[in-house]
Amino acid sequence: MKKILYSLLMVFLVSCGTSKPKIQTTKKVVHTSPQNKGNQLGKEIVKDQNSAKSEELVATSKVKVTPEIVNSYVMQFKDVAMNNMKEHKVPASITLAQGILESGAGTGTLCRTANNHFGIKCHKEWAGEYVRYDDDAEQECFRKYDDPTHSYRDHSLFLTSRSWYAPLFKLDPYDYKGWAYGLKKSGYATDPKYPEKLISIIERYKLHEYDSKVLGFVFIPSPKTDIIEKETKTVVKAPTSKELTSQVKDTVKVLTKSDPIIEMPIKGTTHTVMQGETLYAISRKYSTTVEQIRQKNNLIDNAIAVGQTLIIF
Repeated sequence: MKKILYSLLMVFLVSCGTSKPKIQTTKKVVHTSPQNKGNQLGKEIVKDQNSAKSEELVATSKVKVTPEIVNSYVMQFKDVAMNNMKEHKVPASITLAQGILESGAGTGTLCRTANNHFGIKCHKEWAGEYVRYDDDAEQECFRKYDDPTHSYRDHSLFLTSRSWYAPLFKLDPYDYKGWAYGLKKSGYATDPKYPEKLISIIERYKLHEYDSKVLGFVFIPSPKTDIIEKETKTVVKAPTSKELTSQVKDTVKVLTKSDPIIEMPIKGTTHTVMQGETLYAISRKYSTTVEQIRQKNNLIDNAIAVGQTLIIF
């Protein structure tokens, strides 16, 4: 009898357990991957493998280039820059430095699409082709050229045809630092560090040597004569003997009837080359010519070194 009652009790308990409904969840389990942490916006991360060997040229170009690219650019356009210096008196060093900075040494978008190496905008007088490019403002108008040499020539004409750049042409032609700061002061660029960038490029790639090559062929007049400059054929009044000899450091005084005091250079005068000096600058200082200094020192070209002693007279 007890076994029967026990069996009935077990059947009753089992039937109650199976009638209870199941509880299910509709919430989806989200798994977080730890490698995505720190790049939540999904931006592409690019590593510059040449960062140690490249420099950023931020002007119109906004690109990074290597010294090899810059040197290649200089070799391509140095003759164009020197010819423009002879014709328009814009230092070749300044022209090349601006071309490097503004065009990204020829790799910038504006340069590649429009042959515009100097970031020259259209302005109202421009009647040629143009392109639109984001610079200081969106979609600004920039000049387009058929050939890069046209851009170089237009750069020189742009500077020579505007009165606010006129003070630059009163500077010594080898004064690239004066030109760099003068361009910024005259409004060529809005970048406050524009002069320093130009000077850095000139000195790093020795662009001032191309100024020396051009200036080495400039004819220096003798006293009391009117002269014609070799390249421009412009007649220039010669300075007086007093103006010339006032620049000579080691002198003696000779008394004459026509000119009470004339300062004459001492034979055997020498000069020790200082940092940044050129043969042209030294010749001007002593009222002589580059060719005369080269002959006295058996120089085959205009290359000189800091600390080198030159025979002047």
